[in-house]
Amino acid sequence: MAKMSREELVQEIIQTVYDCAPEMEGVELSEETVINTDTNIDSMGMTLIICRLEANLDVKIPHKEWDSLLTLGDVVNAFYSRME
Repeated sequence: MAKMSREELVQEIIQTVYDCAPEMEGVELSEETVINTDTNIDSMGMTLIICRLEANLDVKIPHKEWDSLLTLGDVVNAFYSRME
């Protein structure tokens, strides 16, 4: 997969959140969105989102870093920095 632009990646991650948490559909998400407090997505939901992104983007995020992914922007940065 060719490297996406940052904006394309943001849109891909937002769509994945909507796919994994359909109750979020229509809620405006941005890079400043704090995932667990602004969206009520719990740790299991976050695990599903990260695993789906890893599979779709063919990028692995070390598990020890998952706890530091607090905002949507943190997730974008983690994936974007590892894409070729």
